[in-house]
Amino acid sequence: MYNTHPMHATTLDTDNRAEVAAALAQDRLIVACLCAAWCGTCGSYRATFESLAARNPDKYFLWVDIEDHADVVGDLDVENFPTLLIQRHDTVAFFGTMLPDANVAQRLIETQAESSDEEMQRLAASSAERRQWQQDCNLRTLLHATL
Repeated sequence: MYNTHPMHATTLDTDNRAEVAAALAQDRLIVACLCAAWCGTCGSYRATFESLAARNPDKYFLWVDIEDHADVVGDLDVENFPTLLIQRHDTVAFFGTMLPDANVAQRLIETQAESSDEEMQRLAASSAERRQWQQDCNLRTLLHATL
């Protein structure tokens, strides 16, 4: 079963963690936006993120408020907003600040989606920073630890 909220991003909340964990376990690209309610840029980026979800219904889009869900995101080093985290299976393909521009994000998502599992794993091991993402940023692991 794919996204139970077709054409929309799912917002992580305390009542849907098991549903989100099940969705993250599926075989598709996960695109998560890590933001904060007080952040004006995040508030305006929300509509952009929803439009990306609508343009990419085969991917799972998740909105995470890092303060409301500090127990999930834990020690993730979110330096600025919005921060995107993209992963497939247990491979974190991207973790970083994103310009609040739908076209830039769409190109990034398409590039990651076109990568084979082998290519994504090779890139994940290609630098110390990317190897650290695999340890610290895996949403499946982070969410599972809070269930």
